[in-house]
Amino acid sequence: MAVRSLFATRFYEAEVATPDFVAELEEACLALAAEDGAGRRWSRDHGYRGYTSYASLNDLPARDPRFADLARLLSRHVAAFAEACAMDLAGRRRLRLDSLWVNVLKPGGVHSAHIHPHSVVSGTFYVTVPAGAGRLKLEDPRLPMLMAAPSRREDAPEDLRTFVYADPKPGSLFLWESWLRHEVVAGSGRGERISVSFNYS
Repeated sequence: MAVRSLFATRFYEAEVATPDFVAELEEACLALAAEDGAGRRWSRDHGYRGYTSYASLNDLPARDPRFADLARLLSRHVAAFAEACAMDLAGRRRLRLDSLWVNVLKPGGVHSAHIHPHSVVSGTFYVTVPAGAGRLKLEDPRLPMLMAAPSRREDAPEDLRTFVYADPKPGSLFLWESWLRHEVVAGSGRGERISVSFNYS
């Protein structure tokens, strides 16, 4: 008898930045949050607890060389992740950065479960992660089809769990395929959780 694992979902984790680079990005993100009135209004109008440039700015690498440096760093890791996922990109252009935005989430803030349509790889680079900050929650993509399946035991191995949590640190990079549903859960931390999210198409 044999039991095989099928239909794997890859999740990429790396520590990719020096403390100096993380500090530079924190400065860039906070400056953006202070200057981007349109982004602050959008965040307020849409109930985002903090600030995001998601709907207001689409040129961060051209606007600030620190984001351009980050984009170059991300592209190398996205290429490695695409290879780990056995993506057949032969005869096509490589995956390209489609969008990149800043998130400054205030204590108690959440980002409800969602996917990133029209993208191939999505991810987040973590700049500031106070103790107790909200974790990244990843959902088994088969969940809507499990119907009468029993819940998993608490001691189930990670690849059999319905939800998996990832704990970032400053300088952490997480990558996943854009169809993977994910969310930021509420944390108990007191400081702002600063990150830069992005899509590759």
